[in-house]
Amino acid sequence: MQIESAMKQLILYLSLALLLGGCASFQAKLDERTAKVADAQANLKKEEATPEQEVQIGRESASMLLGAAPLVQNKEMMQYINALGTWIAQQTGRPDINWRFGILNSPNVNAFAAPDGYIFVTKGLIRRLNNEAELAGVIAHEIGHVIKRHYIVALRKKDEAGALGKLASATVEVVGIKGTAVTPMFNLAQNMYSSGLDKTDEYEADRLGVVYATRAGYDPYGLPRVLSVYAANSGGEGFELLFSTHPSPQDRLAELGKAMGNKFVAYESTGLNDSTAFKTIVTLAMAYPDPPKAKSAPAEKPRKK
Repeated sequence: MQIESAMKQLILYLSLALLLGGCASFQAKLDERTAKVADAQANLKKEEATPEQEVQIGRESASMLLGAAPLVQNKEMMQYINALGTWIAQQTGRPDINWRFGILNSPNVNAFAAPDGYIFVTKGLIRRLNNEAELAGVIAHEIGHVIKRHYIVALRKKDEAGALGKLASATVEVVGIKGTAVTPMFNLAQNMYSSGLDKTDEYEADRLGVVYATRAGYDPYGLPRVLSVYAANSGGEGFELLFSTHPSPQDRLAELGKAMGNKFVAYESTGLNDSTAFKTIVTLAMAYPDPPKAKSAPAEKPRKK
């Protein structure tokens, strides 16, 4: 009986040992899998720009844009665009963003945004618009890009050289001044603006632009009218840059028409369309001189034999 009892205890111990061994093996696999999940989550977080990185990305992107076209040096024009832009930005519910607005001294018809709240419209755009509601629609569209972080996502997709990971050691010291340090981030931003955003980003920014402009009290059809101007001037002088970085205006109009439907008809008659201040800014933009064109290198004279 004692031998039988001892055998039972031995079998029990062996069973427990096997069970514990199996549990240990399972736990090891579980720990390994948990570690992999944690690593994956950490990598996902690394792909997202931190608030500090977003500030730096915005600064370098704005530097690139200002290097291509400087700001107009007119206090009244700059005060106007900042007052208008700030009012529209207040309709987004994002007071945490440090919004800044400017007018670029370029005859091209365009508008740009950069992370961390930089919004620029060109002098050429202001010259071509008919009223303040149209300008409000364009600014609201660019604000939509910032709100949805379209440029951050686009930069991350194009960042084959790992420029975003080198932000801490690569900074631009002076924004928009000749001699500014050129960094991998600067070059990445230049490439991104040249190739443009995905069309889905543009469609989303169009929809948001109509909403924000309407909330600000403007005629909601300002942005669609601007898109119609783009469509009518396809290939025209000054519009080439716009078409190289956006979906066709016809496609944008079609998508926006589907989204708007009849939902905004009631706001058309009550929304603000124009202002005396806008007319003054258009007059100033018309008179403001274009920047001097870069001189091309003189052709080399043929040498006498």
